[in-house]
Amino acid sequence: MQKISPCLWFDMNCAEAVNFYVSVFPNSKILATHYYPTDIDFEPFKGMDGKIVTTIFELDGFTFQALDGGETFKMNPSVSFMVNFDPSREKNAQERLDTMWAKLSEGGEVLMPLQEYPFSKHYGWVQDRFGVSWQLIMTDPDGEPRPNIVPSVLFVKEVSGKAESALDYYASLFKNSHLGMVSHYPDGQEQNIKGVMFAEANLDGTWIAAMDGGDSHKFAFNEGISFAIECVDQAEVDYFWNKFVSDGGEESQCGWLKDKYGFSWQVVPKRLGEMMKDPDKGKANRALAAMLPMQKLDVATLEKAYKGE
Repeated sequence: MQKISPCLWFDMNCAEAVNFYVSVFPNSKILATHYYPTDIDFEPFKGMDGKIVTTIFELDGFTFQALDGGETFKMNPSVSFMVNFDPSREKNAQERLDTMWAKLSEGGEVLMPLQEYPFSKHYGWVQDRFGVSWQLIMTDPDGEPRPNIVPSVLFVKEVSGKAESALDYYASLFKNSHLGMVSHYPDGQEQNIKGVMFAEANLDGTWIAAMDGGDSHKFAFNEGISFAIECVDQAEVDYFWNKFVSDGGEESQCGWLKDKYGFSWQVVPKRLGEMMKDPDKGKANRALAAMLPMQKLDVATLEKAYKGE
């Protein structure tokens, strides 16, 4: 079970985007798609009838979620995804990187051109035509292996300089967690950014990277990309929800919240996913309808709605 899954907010083109990614990445597939019911009567979600509330899919074995959310939030490079190409594990690593770069950059925006950098012989950063940002990198064959896809979080503006403390904080919340490499900006560098150039942490089996980006960027964290935590039961939902909120976070709807750094998380019981997969659409839709008005998700209430009680 992947404990943390990034969730991507699309402007009513979720299906097109997910199908595109599955075609670009190897070992990829759509696992499940859930739709809003046609008779939805909860005001914030009226007009979403038949739109995708959640698609769960794998890219090269890494699980993502996606949804049709409309134009309220736009994804931006404050969250990107590092795609590692390891020449020690595959001889045609650079060829594969170039092929993927061509597909992802078509119709998108190049943020850092594909070329050699001090930290990699072959690297580029691109925001694709759907708004998702990708960092494609040839990794060091002598370095410690990492997963093929690693979410990367860029701390900018008022939270710039807090990337390392954020990873420490997240590692303290998730069991079986630890920090990996931490590389700080050198004194006197041209950008005058304080904090880390690159840091990483393993959060209960999921690797997350982070870096500080200074205050010159025009974007910042929003709900366009969030991290969903799959919780085994109500006790774990309560644990994560209460920790984030009591530590300076902010509650929102449908199991969403923002932590003290302004980053968005979804705290979701595994049981809700099981209900949504039920082929009996009546049961699944009742569970969904019960979930929509909630802030922190309550498994017992969801169960009652699911069973029609």
